[in-house]
Parts: sequence; structure tokens; C-alpha cells
Amino acid sequence: MHSPFRLRNVLTTTLLCVAAASAMAQWKPDRPITLIVPWAPGGSTDQVSRVTAAELEKHLGQKIVIMNQPGASGSVGTKNAMAAPADGYTWTAGGAKDLGTYKVLGMLDTSAGDWNLYLNVAHIAVVGVNADTPYKTMNDLIAAMKAKPGAISVATAGVNSSGHSAIESIARVAGVTYKHVTYDGGAPAAVAAGSGETEVTTQLAAEQTDMIRAKRIRPLAVVGDKSIEIEGYGTIPPLSDFIPGFKDPINYFGIFVPKGAPPEVKQTLDKIWATEMVKSEALKKYAQSRGAMFAPMAGEEAQKAVFPAIQSYAWTQQAAGKAKVSPDTVGIPRP
Repeated sequence: MHSPFRLRNVLTTTLLCVAAASAMAQWKPDRPITLIVPWAPGGSTDQVSRVTAAELEKHLGQKIVIMNQPGASGSVGTKNAMAAPADGYTWTAGGAKDLGTYKVLGMLDTSAGDWNLYLNVAHIAVVGVNADTPYKTMNDLIAAMKAKPGAISVATAGVNSSGHSAIESIARVAGVTYKHVTYDGGAPAAVAAGSGETEVTTQLAAEQTDMIRAKRIRPLAVVGDKSIEIEGYGTIPPLSDFIPGFKDPINYFGIFVPKGAPPEVKQTLDKIWATEMVKSEALKKYAQSRGAMFAPMAGEEAQKAVFPAIQSYAWTQQAAGKAKVSPDTVGIPRP
């Protein structure tokens, strides 16, 4: 039998461990947090990060300072977040697909597994054309791309951006080529198409909605197999209506915190995501108004959700001869 003294010691130790774990879960930042948005102001990452930051400030009791650091398809800002002290006070944001394929493209030595993912929405890419172009349907655009190989200009936020992933998928399946014109973010790419600087953009719906409502961009198709509704416009048909069987994995966006941050940071954010972000009316409203999907997730659920898009894009780039590192050598098996 255990002596009363030993039992008291065991009980005391247990209570201390519980108290310590509880204390760790209550991270209270004592200074502002820096959230590096590695894309230009006004783009999809910038938009949803600002909404999410405002929601988080209510629960953390500290200001979250947004710093836009665009460049090299998001890798500049992400690299700066990696280089910052791992004290939980520097985060980054973006599409998890981008984060997961930097290593494959030879941009950064990192992968999605190096980060704690806090997803907020899924953004959907849309094929949009300048309203003055003759392309009325997706079939018109594909026919023109086949008739004029490499001539039709497509604006994206650069290699590894969601827009580039979208047009590469279309090019592969439809057997077409295009003229790639890159910008520092999705918002500038959408403006380029709306102004006529380029004929097409395949950036995200969130980045095109203002131009669509203003009738400067004509949306032809959602890059996927499901239609979306945009307030003030209506329904945009899926690409699968024009290319039977076309699918494109969902690209989730969120805030990314290095796994080297103190454990209490993760525990606190995990709790906020599980109890507060899942019912955020501000995020729901944002998603509804911008053709996005409300999708708060964290932890293993988030890692599993983002992997299909990472896998698909990594192997698309490998097939196109643009990968610097074979995906299967960095933990991304062929689909």
C-alpha cells in the first residue's frame, strides 16, 4: 500500500502540473504582435488577415500590427517571419498551398509542417477577363488561347501564387499556353485586368469582386467544380461546366505561427480558434461578401485540410518542369 505521505506528494505534483498547464494556456501578450502579410495591400491575404487580426485583438488584449512585405511570391515576408525571434510575437499569413510548396520551388527551406496553422477562410480562384475583351464564355477564352499560343496575357501575383496555380492547372488540362504577367499581389493583378493592362486574371474572387461589381472584369468561371455566388453580381459557373471532370483542391488561407514559438502561444490560439473564431460573424460576413468559404480550423485538422492543394500544386509544377526539388523527396508523394 502507498503511504499517506506518498499519496499527498503525488496529489500535490498532479495539482501543480494541472495548474502549470492551465497557466500556460493563458498566454497574455505584453506587447503588440507583428503579423507579416507577405503580399500587397488590398489582396485576399491582406483583406482576411485584417479581419482576423481585429477579431483576435478582442481576445488577446493586444494590438496586432499588420506589416505588408510583398516580394518573390510571398517568400520575402515569410522568410522574415522565419528569421524573427521565436517568441510568439511575429506571425505571417497567406495561402497554405504557397507555404507548403516554397521548398519544392526552391524559394524557402520550409514546409507547412514547420508552422502552427490557424485557418480562417478558403479563397476561390476565378477566371476573369477585361470587360472590353471579346471573351464572353470560358469556351471563347480557351479557343483564343489555342488559336494564339502564348499571346494572351494573364495577370497573377507571381509564381507560387493562387492565380498562377489556377492558370497552370487550366493550361495543363486544356492544352494551352499563355503570357504570364506578374504583380506584387492579387489586388494589383486584378486592377491590371480591370484596366486593360492584361486581358485576363486568374486571381482569387476576393481580389476581383470590386472590379466585377463595377463591370470592369467579366468573370467566366470558378477554377473548380462548384459555382459561387458574389453579392451584387450573381452566380459564376464552375470550370467543370466547360472542362468536364475538372477539379482543383481547396486553397485554405490563415495565420501561420512558427512551431518554435512558446507552447503557451499555441495553446491560447488553439483555444481561441476552437471557441471563438468558429463563430466569428465578422469572418462569416467577409467570406459571404467576397466569394470565399468560412473555414476556421487549427491543429491536425488544419494540416490535413491543406495538404491536397499543396500536393496538387507541387506535382503540377513538377510536371511543368518548374520544380527545383522533386516533391516526393520533401514529404509530398505523387497524388
